[in-house]
Amino acid sequence: MKLERAASEDPRDVLRALRHAVLGAGPAVALGAGSALPGEVPAGTAVVITTSGSTGVPKSVAIGRNALIASAFATSERIGAGAWLLAVPATYVAGVQVLVRALVNGREPAVLAGPFRPEPFAAAALGMASHEDGARVPTYTSLVPAQLQRLLDAAESDPDVARALRSFERILIGGQALAPSLRERAEAAGARIVRTYGSSETSGGCVYDGVPLDGVALAIVDGEVRVSGPTLADGYVGDPDRTAEIFPTDADGTRWYRTGDAGVLADGVLRVTGRLDNVIVSGGVNVSLDRVEAVVHGLPGLESAVVIPTEDARWGQGSAVVLGASDLDEQETLERVRAAVARAIGPAARPARVIVVEALPVLASGKPDRAALRQRFGSAKN
Repeated sequence: MKLERAASEDPRDVLRALRHAVLGAGPAVALGAGSALPGEVPAGTAVVITTSGSTGVPKSVAIGRNALIASAFATSERIGAGAWLLAVPATYVAGVQVLVRALVNGREPAVLAGPFRPEPFAAAALGMASHEDGARVPTYTSLVPAQLQRLLDAAESDPDVARALRSFERILIGGQALAPSLRERAEAAGARIVRTYGSSETSGGCVYDGVPLDGVALAIVDGEVRVSGPTLADGYVGDPDRTAEIFPTDADGTRWYRTGDAGVLADGVLRVTGRLDNVIVSGGVNVSLDRVEAVVHGLPGLESAVVIPTEDARWGQGSAVVLGASDLDEQETLERVRAAVARAIGPAARPARVIVVEALPVLASGKPDRAALRQRFGSAKN
């Protein structure tokens, strides 16, 4: 199967490429920032999405046609079929799935063009056909929490935005943690929210409000959330060793995806409690705090600083830099840190705070007591 890039990142070009890749004979479509991709991929591959990955190092995930279709049908079984509005980037797995759901339901998706803003979103939502041949057509969309927050803020003074939020049969929210207060606010505004959990490796959201989609199974192994079922990706392009590590097959022949997330499963409902590694998801972007800390340590006077995860009402998660017994000005240091991290890693990785303490807590080994710092200043669940 040939692998070709979409003509551009424009949603219409991505939709055109996906139509051939998912419903036709190909070629498979490459999305994201991957540069060293092969010209051929295994038969049945529909899309290769290059993602930031749990380590902050890009990896290219190959997703099969059958996995995408299985995910789309499972979503329809759970929340219903209808018309979809694309309001997230088409090159992310959430955007791909919005387009695929529309394709398998035989409908053209509505597309929000340009940067996300509440007013165009409302216009697009309210412009979607509400009836077809006398029958009501339910509408759906997928957002990240930061978008939802902007819409709720705008809805307080814009009745069209408020009406648009209420118009959807369901609004899927994923990409980062959804604060309970934000969900409560959305529901108070009349929005019907579904919290999703998944990744490129699972063809997008595969757990809705803690409950796996039909055909998806969950397990907790050594505290790690694992996923199996027909929506799993084929693996990582050009990295068979990592594919074998992250997608192991058990003694019964069942293939699993190791998420790297810590979680608990009670009465069939999943609760994700954080990452097993030192990675946060900020605004839908995976950020390795180890990489952030390495950049911080390269700045004068910050060689012993500790970077910890924090909760962020807008982006889901953020980070803070903790310094021990320092005479440095917190605001000046924060500006210096944010500039250096943005240059080295990207704007999503910039810490939000600098905190100076009398002394950094340490373990018996002499290493910083990160758990104590997280408990005191950050997010204890990470």
